[in-house]
Amino acid sequence: MKISDRDVLLVIDVQNDFCSGGALAVPGGEKVVPAINRIAQKFTNVVLTQDWHPADHVSFAGNHAGKQPFQTIELDYGTQVLWPTHCVQGTAGAEFHGALDVTRASLVVRKGFRRGIDSYSALFENDHRTPTGLLGYLRERELKTVFVAGLALDFCVRFSAEDARKAGFDVVVIEDACRGIDLDGSVAAAHRSFGALGISVISFEAFL
Repeated sequence: MKISDRDVLLVIDVQNDFCSGGALAVPGGEKVVPAINRIAQKFTNVVLTQDWHPADHVSFAGNHAGKQPFQTIELDYGTQVLWPTHCVQGTAGAEFHGALDVTRASLVVRKGFRRGIDSYSALFENDHRTPTGLLGYLRERELKTVFVAGLALDFCVRFSAEDARKAGFDVVVIEDACRGIDLDGSVAAAHRSFGALGISVISFEAFL
């Protein structure tokens, strides 16, 4: 696969809390790191996202009396999954995985820092209206194709890919450089969405 200067690699939330031993570990999460490091060498443009929550964030189950992780609540922007406390600003869990090569990144987008709203997508928060600023960056840089990798396939990768596609970009998900949580069939739902929106799904081998 030939990568051009109009392509960008978007690396989603490869942070300690989403890897083995972390507060919200995605099964095999750290296994994406070697693939992402190799793929990133082929890109001029690399963007990293970083979940960056305040300790009193609305999505944390511990901030709702009587609620357990993975239960849901209704907020003004819709249904919200309640998560274990994770990626709290300034903690070791919020740091990028130590083996992730961050030196090639031209931009780090922090998301989820507003207490009252969760943020899965790299482009918009969960109300689908509040922008992170990444969309403006991609357009101003005149980038065309967004390649997405990271954690977790069925949440932050999925929402980021969907929003980029809806914004008019060609979008490619590098499936084996992602890992999923698979909550109530969410991985299968992500694949259905990718197909419906015309989001390509490829393997790491395409870059070898």
